[in-house]
Amino acid sequence: MTEIETKRDELHHIVILGGGFGGLYAAKVLSRGKVKVTVIDKRNFHLFQPLLYQVAAGWLSPGDIASPLRVVLNAYKDTYVLKAEVTDILPQEKKVILRDGDIIYDTLIVATGSYHHYFGHDNWADIAPGLKTVEDALKMRRKILLSFEAAERETDPKKQQEWMTFLIIGAGPTGVELAGTIGELTRTTLKDDFRNINTEDAKIILVEGLNHVLPTYPPDLSEKAEKYLNNIGVSIRLDTMVTNIEDNKAIISRNGDSEVIQSRTILWTAGVKASALGKALAIHTGAKLDKSGRVIVNSDLSVPGYPNIFVIGDLAHLAYQGEEALPGVAPVAMQEGRYVAKLILNRVQGKDTGPFQYKEKGNLAVIGANSAVADMGSLKFSGFVAWIIWAFVHIRYLIEFDSKVVVLFRWSWSYFTRKRGVRLITGEDPFSLIDTKKNE
Repeated sequence: MTEIETKRDELHHIVILGGGFGGLYAAKVLSRGKVKVTVIDKRNFHLFQPLLYQVAAGWLSPGDIASPLRVVLNAYKDTYVLKAEVTDILPQEKKVILRDGDIIYDTLIVATGSYHHYFGHDNWADIAPGLKTVEDALKMRRKILLSFEAAERETDPKKQQEWMTFLIIGAGPTGVELAGTIGELTRTTLKDDFRNINTEDAKIILVEGLNHVLPTYPPDLSEKAEKYLNNIGVSIRLDTMVTNIEDNKAIISRNGDSEVIQSRTILWTAGVKASALGKALAIHTGAKLDKSGRVIVNSDLSVPGYPNIFVIGDLAHLAYQGEEALPGVAPVAMQEGRYVAKLILNRVQGKDTGPFQYKEKGNLAVIGANSAVADMGSLKFSGFVAWIIWAFVHIRYLIEFDSKVVVLFRWSWSYFTRKRGVRLITGEDPFSLIDTKKNE
């Protein structure tokens, strides 16, 4: 073993599980200190999830919003990236168990995020896909575009309308933005591409269990978002719950009255549950979980009783300033990642760090071209101004420079031409879902 290798082995070793916003921002800060950092993720890339819905709608390609972790971190010589799947954590042994091995840590940061939550109806997943990964986005894109192709060939008017009905469950930011992009597709992008159907006849239905869309936004911005959605043909059903999804239909209920919606394109954006590693931590450390499976952490984001284990991002439940837990959004994860990294570096140097302080920077949601809502605390914007703010904020936080350039170019081109170029149907036979036998 060389002298350099010996020194590196003597460095405080921080293992980060997850290369999302929290994990990546923690790694970049830690890598500037005299520590050894190992980032473990089952994917080899960081995904900019806030723009995933644009991949699903064919506005962007997966490569536009994903950056290889090794490329992002290759300038930091004491930072290592492992593509591996974590199956368990053994805090007493300071060991992370991988599917094909294990790794020892001095300090552990768990930032493994969240997944779709069907509230006990996991059988709905095949019919109503969610949107958390690149694979999800490509599956959703295939499902959306295939619907128009199938409708073009369908001779039964009833079935044709089923193909042209898009049901989106959940009116948070992802659901609202997805509904807006599909509205843009039907009214501008695809309207001259077909001969047997008029894409503007498509029905887009957005279902929300609460009494307004964008529930975490101020009421006036929620109302404006509803107005923008209505203007592009989205039908909104509030105070409405989904009671069943099967085959090509969903049953929804409002005030005790049920309605059957016939749709062959049902998309899920209604809820998330924490990574399974939260349960593993609860078993081994006695940490408590909230109803979504998030780990209830201390004010410094550490696991109670384990000051060398931190949980950040979507997996962490931190009741902030006596209020509800911080939301599972990118700005929270970024700030938590930076904070935990600075805390660890301070601790290595024998310095104290105060509790985590979240700085609210606002919320943004886009509803088609020129329309968005922006809650910037005391300042609120809507329409074109909010859309400009949304665009530049998202460009700002894309990880790699070339991604910023490509996305800015695509958005500019799309804005002036109303054309969305990434409309490829890949994967399964594009006509395998058309019931041709029943039409004979």
